[in-house]
Amino acid sequence: MVKPTMNAFYAQSGGVTSVINASACGVIQTARQHPDRINRIYAGRNGILGALREELFDIQQETTSDIEKLKTTPGGAFGSCRYKLKEASSSTSEYKRIIDVFEAHNIGYFFYNGGGDSADTCLKIAQVSEQMGYPISAIHIPKTIDNDLPVTDCSPGFGSVAKYVAISTREASLDIASMRETSTKVFILEVMGRNAGWIAASAGLAATKASDPPHMILFPEIAFDKAKFLTKVEQTVSKEGFCVIVASEGVTYQDGSPIAGSTDKDAFGHKQLGGVAPALAELVKKELGYKHHWAKSDYLQRSARHIASATDVSQAYAAGQQAVEKSLNGDSAIMVTIEREMNPDYEWTLGSAPLIDIANKEKFVPADFISRDGFGITQKALDYLLPLIQGESYPPYIDGLPQYAKLKNRLVPKKLLQSFNLLATRLTCG
Repeated sequence: MVKPTMNAFYAQSGGVTSVINASACGVIQTARQHPDRINRIYAGRNGILGALREELFDIQQETTSDIEKLKTTPGGAFGSCRYKLKEASSSTSEYKRIIDVFEAHNIGYFFYNGGGDSADTCLKIAQVSEQMGYPISAIHIPKTIDNDLPVTDCSPGFGSVAKYVAISTREASLDIASMRETSTKVFILEVMGRNAGWIAASAGLAATKASDPPHMILFPEIAFDKAKFLTKVEQTVSKEGFCVIVASEGVTYQDGSPIAGSTDKDAFGHKQLGGVAPALAELVKKELGYKHHWAKSDYLQRSARHIASATDVSQAYAAGQQAVEKSLNGDSAIMVTIEREMNPDYEWTLGSAPLIDIANKEKFVPADFISRDGFGITQKALDYLLPLIQGESYPPYIDGLPQYAKLKNRLVPKKLLQSFNLLATRLTCG
């Protein structure tokens, strides 16, 4: 059991989103409402590395106004990282270090804001802390633009990316359509999505009728068939005068080999992807001879706070709030979940699920969300996706540009004499 009054540690992990700071805001503002249970709030500098290096930002130094501004600020206000903790059975040094830091700073509440790999980190710390005799309340706050966390209906961060991709697809398609007679015939937009094609699927929201772009969506869940792809492109150009394609970066051939990508891996063991759009463009040029353009939404899609989904912002903030409430209730080793109410109108509530059911697992686009030809989405997918992009939540603008939070991020003095050496081979911050 966590002692009656202890400190809290919050950290951000993995690729950031346009709304992850809204979750941070939810955590901090809610924790500040319980001074009888949570004395001080710390944030880890660059995720779990902040615990390993004993680099803790003192949230007490931040004003109420600046914390409120986190709701409309993209990126990770405290820095994020990709760092894979070893299995506790093979190495206890990292876990002992984390527990030593938590004990030195009287930390009893641990909030880790990230995706599936971050859920694994949170679960491991919850389990090992018990074994080491310093139990803490470890709560995972969902965050991933990929929308691939299981159990939860959706993941904070996804709704805003879906909105950005749908809007970008619609706007770019109008551009291409206007130039199709004498210029570009094929446009390819590459979006993120390693194994799950949720982001690519969201491009389908751009269409208002069957013949509207995107004419083709390429999912990681559907093996790429070169002949089928080229035939579809040729037929679309012949009929519509142009063809707009949205491709997930994780698209592979039948044997599992990627269309494009690198053999390099990140700290979580994931292959570095990218390059699908230019590879497809070269294929179109070589086989069909069409003039083409391609683009990668890349970091733009996950940082576009200026066009965030209001629904997504609300869910991200509420997830942070709920994490604190769950921890004060004595819960641990769980993730906050978003649950869709089965009503005609879209409604959602918050729940929770054991991390053992979430860590290192993925949720893929269901087969009945993908059209029969494998190049589009069904009405069932539309019904799922459309509520997640509803509403606008604009940041404040000054002189025509959005204004974002700039925190002091002052580190508290270290209490442990010994530093901790990180293995560079397992470390990729970003």
